[in-house]
Amino acid sequence: MSSPFNLAAFLETRTVAVNAALDRFLPSEKTKPATIHRAVRYSLFAGGKRMRPALVLAAAQACGGREPEAMPLACAVECIHTYSLVHDDLPAMDNDDYRRGKLTNHKVFGEGIAVLAGDALLTQAFEIAAQAKGWPRYSHQDLILEIAKASGSLQLIAGQVADLEGEGKKTSPAQLKYIHERKTSALLCCSVRLGGMSANCSAAQLRALIDFGYHVGLAFQVIDAI
Repeated sequence: MSSPFNLAAFLETRTVAVNAALDRFLPSEKTKPATIHRAVRYSLFAGGKRMRPALVLAAAQACGGREPEAMPLACAVECIHTYSLVHDDLPAMDNDDYRRGKLTNHKVFGEGIAVLAGDALLTQAFEIAAQAKGWPRYSHQDLILEIAKASGSLQLIAGQVADLEGEGKKTSPAQLKYIHERKTSALLCCSVRLGGMSANCSAAQLRALIDFGYHVGLAFQVIDAI
């Protein structure tokens, strides 16, 4: 009999692997201009759960893929997630002083550098993703489009816009669902889709991953709010 799956152990080992890969992909803190690279690394290595890259790797494994081929996509997704957090914390957005128990980026480096750090992380995500190889069913164009759509004005940014516009107002269940679908589900769906693509998954497998990612995203947002 095979041993039961240990989720905690899986997440722990994947966090270590993703952190090591991110360290390789990103410029060091000493790379000029050093301030921006310190700011990028400050938020990227602030103790995140690495849930999204773990989903990339898990989806790849479930479809028979190899972790080294999925890793650039896992790291790209984490860069996009971190960029969104840096910008969400800004005074013009949620105006948060702490993130994961540490001072937010703009509190340490100032608002201007925090904006640029978020910009750098978003750009870095595409640079890292471009290092993934294409597969018979999924080209480089498919991979880049997947990331661009999930992080663009119809998904991740749309959710943040709706969240901002709803501040101080009574939010309907439909509007709340709209926000969660875009602020959370979109990137989680993107994560599992990218993992499947890195394994050259079938169309049926990709549809199953989409369904999984969507519902996990909604559930994750509800649990996170409790």
